[in-house]
Amino acid sequence: MPRRVLGHLSLARKTRRVVLCLAACAVATLFVLVACSAPQNQSGQSNNQQPAAATDWKPVEQALGKAGSMQPGDVYKVSLPRSDLKVTVGGVELKPALALGSWVAFKKAGDMTMVMGDLVLTEDEVTPVMTKLEEGGVDPTALHNHVLHESPRVMYMHIHAMGDAVKIAKAIHDALALSKTPFAAPAAATPNQDIGIDTKQIDQIMGQSGKVNGVVYQFSVPRADKIMDNEMEIPPAMGIAQAINFQPTGGGKAAITGDFVLLASEVNPVIKALRDNGIEVTALHSHMLVETPHLFFMHFWANDDALKLARGLRAALDKVNIVKS
Repeated sequence: MPRRVLGHLSLARKTRRVVLCLAACAVATLFVLVACSAPQNQSGQSNNQQPAAATDWKPVEQALGKAGSMQPGDVYKVSLPRSDLKVTVGGVELKPALALGSWVAFKKAGDMTMVMGDLVLTEDEVTPVMTKLEEGGVDPTALHNHVLHESPRVMYMHIHAMGDAVKIAKAIHDALALSKTPFAAPAAATPNQDIGIDTKQIDQIMGQSGKVNGVVYQFSVPRADKIMDNEMEIPPAMGIAQAINFQPTGGGKAAITGDFVLLASEVNPVIKALRDNGIEVTALHSHMLVETPHLFFMHFWANDDALKLARGLRAALDKVNIVKS
């Protein structure tokens, strides 16, 4: 073959290789540009992926007729103090924050809402309220006393429901409307940290930090173990924390009441600790039906030197598996 023809063939092959290389580079550049142009946020997710919205509890507030507040564990809790009642125990007039506080708590569970509560009722209110609750699909789970020798007699009805939060709230409202439970928000109390007892010393003795609610000094002490109800964990704010309240009665004394939330193995050690320190046990019972592990609620009462009573309550707390402060 003549040299001139061979030269042309060699040149053609070289030209074709150059064209192929340029085409490959162009394709690679195009892929890089497309990848870099995709919008991303700092977490590497597309900007059109939005976080789940917080639950709107406004419809529940409207259905129940009273506003609540968010508590730890994503619990929406509504307080309904029985400020209309004048109840005395041993000459002490109970403040609503001491032992007359109805409440209802809501916890979202997927498409459903779990609701629990404790309703403070007079004897005449019990049957109509219970009947209306059952008609609305809300289950009473306990009915009993919390204190002794009170006048007039007061009963406590514990409730449970699972379903549509607004429907449950409306059912509870309609039931409580058959009682004299106030729905209007109480007048804002003037903050006053000096309530007549040494709260700092009480905190130190108790190993916990309390808070002032009106003229009552309150502790809420959660258990350290997990409590389940129908495979759903119950947060302490839904009524399973130790509730301990001090109401000053003058001269450094206080009336105390509340409840300890106990396993079976803790019941009698706590009874002994309370009785050894002059604190009465006024009730022992359940509040729920299907919780695991099963819990017992122990209520108590005393009216004595506040620091002495704090030491007795601390002795009882030391027998309970609580979250350490």
